[in-house]
Amino acid sequence: MSADVGSVEPSGVLGRVVKFFVDNQDERTSDWFLSGSITPLIMILVTYLYFCLYAGPRYMAKRKPFKLETVLIAYNAIQVALSILLVYEGIEGGWRKHYSYTCQPVDYSRNPVALRMARAVWAYYMCKVVELLDTVFFVLRKKQNQVSFLHLYHHTLMPICGFIGVKYFAGGHGTLLGVINSFIHVCMYAYYMLAAMGPKVQKYLWWKRYLTVMQIVQFIIVFFHTLQVQFQPSCSYPKSIAALLTLNAGLFIYMFSSFYVHSYLRKGNQGRSKRAGEENNNQLECKPKDAVEKLVQPAAAAAAAATDSSVAKKAL
Repeated sequence: MSADVGSVEPSGVLGRVVKFFVDNQDERTSDWFLSGSITPLIMILVTYLYFCLYAGPRYMAKRKPFKLETVLIAYNAIQVALSILLVYEGIEGGWRKHYSYTCQPVDYSRNPVALRMARAVWAYYMCKVVELLDTVFFVLRKKQNQVSFLHLYHHTLMPICGFIGVKYFAGGHGTLLGVINSFIHVCMYAYYMLAAMGPKVQKYLWWKRYLTVMQIVQFIIVFFHTLQVQFQPSCSYPKSIAALLTLNAGLFIYMFSSFYVHSYLRKGNQGRSKRAGEENNNQLECKPKDAVEKLVQPAAAAAAAATDSSVAKKAL
């Protein structure tokens, strides 16, 4: 590109936005895996949505659901370990003693603390990509009713946010979201891992609803933590990015609150017990085989008796 062309200032809002993202790329992370261009990520997300909404359900239509017990236990255990690591790195990489909770600009230098947080942001991004498997497992287990708008919106948006974080804001004020979210995921994937171990463990998982409460609380914290940046003229963290984080947190507060009201407040105890094996990521069926047989056999006997009675009446 010639110097004359490169020196032309872009016109319009879209041109200024493009220029901002071109000029503010983080050189430290530009050659990291899946961080140079958004094109590979978009291809992954398009494939993910195509499989979960179209190809996967068609493939499973005439097949029995996969059990995947061992796979789910291993997958959730790995997610717990990764989430613990992310919490530790986020705290030690900034929030324990290096960061300010009121305003923390992004440090683009190559000092060890800044690079440690940048690597933590990249690791968080990679975890969001891996978590797309949550939905894939739903489809393979024929739990298509769990592939809701909220689920797809959350799992599609988070890798995009992770990419933007790594490429432009690998550190600073917005990383508190990743630390809190990773802590929530420690609890969440631990729950899913225990649920995948079968009915003997599932009967102790009475605290499912509190995972949703924790998710709502995390977004309330993020909402106010990012909102305060707008009222600090001297804060050099990008106010536009803080505003987007605030808006996103507000949307999640609304959606998770609606989910909580619908799932736990409007439907009584009968609805709650039915959903215990349905609404959680990677959770398996709760009823043991013998319990199902005890329910089915009396019903079958009653149906047979009714049939015999009907036949006898017709014979008379």
